[in-house]
Amino acid sequence: MNVTLPSDHDLAGFVLREARLLDDLRFDDWLALFTDDGHYWMPLQHGQTDPRLVCSLMYEDKLLLQVRIERLHGARTFSQQPISRCHHLLQAPSVESRDEAAGLYVTRTAFHYVEARQDEQQLHAGWATHTLKSTPEGLRIQLKRVDLVNCDAAFGNLQLFM
Repeated sequence: MNVTLPSDHDLAGFVLREARLLDDLRFDDWLALFTDDGHYWMPLQHGQTDPRLVCSLMYEDKLLLQVRIERLHGARTFSQQPISRCHHLLQAPSVESRDEAAGLYVTRTAFHYVEARQDEQQLHAGWATHTLKSTPEGLRIQLKRVDLVNCDAAFGNLQLFM
């Protein structure tokens, strides 16, 4: 069976399309990009290596992400009336590693992220590391790690996804 391996351009394009789905508030389509065992992780400490033994800002599996998305869609979610909007400004994603045998690829992308609701706006900067898995359906996110520059600061509510 001939399998076409993703190029660096394919991997970078995937990361850019993922951010576009978030900016367009297409959360259900975004969630479909995750593997069934996928996770979204936002460490609380610089250089943190374990999301389970050390507190994190977020460490959510696909089920918890689905719950958050359903809350965002909810008519009684008053924190989203009017809805929040977001914008990702990404540096060109770099491919950090390729494991062709396992079908795993790691990218790293510096970003600025803006989340706005009414007259309030939050700006965050950091790096997103995607561990992408090649599946029969195409590339999927096995892990999205979001390292904020000021991860150890006090934060208000983050409503959406970086």
